[in-house]
Amino acid sequence: MSQYFTCFDDHIKIHVRLTPNAHKDEVGPVETGADEKSYLKAKVRAVPEKGKANKALEKLLAKYFGIAKSSVEVVSGSTSRIKTVAIRGDVKKLEKRL
Repeated sequence: MSQYFTCFDDHIKIHVRLTPNAHKDEVGPVETGADEKSYLKAKVRAVPEKGKANKALEKLLAKYFGIAKSSVEVVSGSTSRIKTVAIRGDVKKLEKRL
């Protein structure tokens, strides 16, 4: 099983498997795909059009980590279920939340 996040000096990057059009917004658990890669699962009620689901994911993760929405950004996979999200902040605090 691979690790689903990577720590840097001022941010972390998380691999997320996003499910849009869900019944409720929620984060977790971590799952391992058939490719042996691990992802943090996330569900949002937003639809996957015009970036709405990505914005909802950023907002959900900001709330989950207790940080500003401006500190969370989908940096790759904007049109895919598997996304990489950069989260800026105190890396030690962010890592503890994972």
